[in-house]
Amino acid sequence: MLSLDGLEMIAVLVVMGLFIKVLEQFGMFEPVGGEDSVEDDFELSTVCHRPESMDKLQEQTKFTKKELQVLYRGFKNECPCGVVSEENFKTIYSQFFPQGDSSMYAHFLFEAFDTNKNGSVSFEDFVFGLSIILRGTINDRLNWAFNLYDLNKDGCITKEEMLDIMRSIYDMMGKYTYPTMQDDAPRDHVESFFQKMDQNKDGVVTIEEFIESCKKDENIMQSMQLFDNVI
Repeated sequence: MLSLDGLEMIAVLVVMGLFIKVLEQFGMFEPVGGEDSVEDDFELSTVCHRPESMDKLQEQTKFTKKELQVLYRGFKNECPCGVVSEENFKTIYSQFFPQGDSSMYAHFLFEAFDTNKNGSVSFEDFVFGLSIILRGTINDRLNWAFNLYDLNKDGCITKEEMLDIMRSIYDMMGKYTYPTMQDDAPRDHVESFFQKMDQNKDGVVTIEEFIESCKKDENIMQSMQLFDNVI
C-alpha cells in the first residue's frame, strides 16, 4: 500500500517514476538490430510524421546514436504513424493504474510533452523531454517538473494548480492509497506543499522557490539520481 505521508513530494517525483513505466510499455529497453535497419526506418517508413535525422537528434539531445535507435524502434512499434495522441497516452497510463483513474494526470503529462500544442507528441517531442528527464542536470529536471505543474504557464504555481495536480494523483492511485483518502486530503497536502516551498508566503511558488526547496529535500535529490543510468 502507498502511504500518503509526504504526498506533496510525490507531486515532484511521480513524473520521473511513472515515465519509466511508459518506456517499458514502449519497449524502449529491448535491444535493436543493426544500425542500418533503423536508419532505413527513418528514411523509408510510411508514417504520418517522419522524424529528423539521427545525427541532428543526437546533436539536439544528450543521447547517443545507438540510444536514439533503441528509442525510435520502441516508439515506432507502439506508434506506427509516428505520433502519439493524447488518448493513446492516456491508454498507456491506464494500464498501470487499473484501480484508479490516471486520465487527468496523463493529460497534464501529455501537455508537458506536447510543446507545439498541436494535440500530438512526435518522436522529437518525446526524446527532447526524455533527454531532460534522464540526462539533464538537476536544474534541468526541476525546471521540467515545474513547467509540468505550472498549468497555465504563467511562471508560478498557484494553490489551485497544485490542487488539480494532487487530485489527479489521488485519482490515479485509487484503491492503492492508504489510509483511505478523505475528501479534504488533497487540499491538506497542497497546504503542506506551500508551507515548504512558498518561502515568501505570497501565495504562489516561483521557479526559484521550487528549485531551492527541492534541492534541500534529500529524498527528492536521491530519487532523481536513480534515473541517471536508466538507458
